[in-house]
Amino acid sequence: MDFLRYSRQMLIDGWGEEGQRKLNNSTIFIAGAGGLGSPVSIYLAVAGVGKIIICDFDSVEITNLNRQILHSHTRIGINKALSAKITLTAINPDVEVIAITEKITDENASKLIGNAVIIMDCMDNLETRYILNKVAIKNRIPLVFGAIYGMQGMLSFIQPPETPCLKCLFPEAPPKETFPVLGVTPGVIGALQALEAIKYIVGIGKNLKNKLLVWDGISCDFKSFTARKDPHCIICKDI
Repeated sequence: MDFLRYSRQMLIDGWGEEGQRKLNNSTIFIAGAGGLGSPVSIYLAVAGVGKIIICDFDSVEITNLNRQILHSHTRIGINKALSAKITLTAINPDVEVIAITEKITDENASKLIGNAVIIMDCMDNLETRYILNKVAIKNRIPLVFGAIYGMQGMLSFIQPPETPCLKCLFPEAPPKETFPVLGVTPGVIGALQALEAIKYIVGIGKNLKNKLLVWDGISCDFKSFTARKDPHCIICKDI
């Protein structure tokens, strides 16, 4: 590992060579190579995460390009996970990138996530998020939740039994829709998701446990709300 590449971040208190080795030895699963998955994966790659598993069954479309910065107009029609691998490998060739082109389902999720130490939830639908939530609980690993809408976004660090699970926070999935989004919004939330993962792996700072952080881009306000566990939650009540 070339420590010179990471020398500036290694100056952070509590980081050093040991922290960088922790990143280098870690495997992170990123669900989604779209608006959130783009900044999440890019910042994890440049930070020196050793292995990134990025999963997306969809292909690049022109309507993605205002926000999905992993991709370009030259890759329209290419699977997003494969496109992501091209970008991430070019940014940092020392990072092993595993591109998975399958759709995440109840049947394959555990296998796809494998031995990852953390799940980055960069999806755009709650049905798949619920699947990730169940695997995170089963594998006893954290899930970093991020969501966006227009010029607003939210974020939480989910790690039952210390925190509520995703089903506690969002008991029902909303109707599917084509929602508005400005590219800056997933940039803000995705960067914060990556930060949460890095802090957890390196072992510095405090993660956003038992809180839901909401960002309003219109006013540029951050607000933090207490996230409470549902004692009747069908997913996490018995853990």
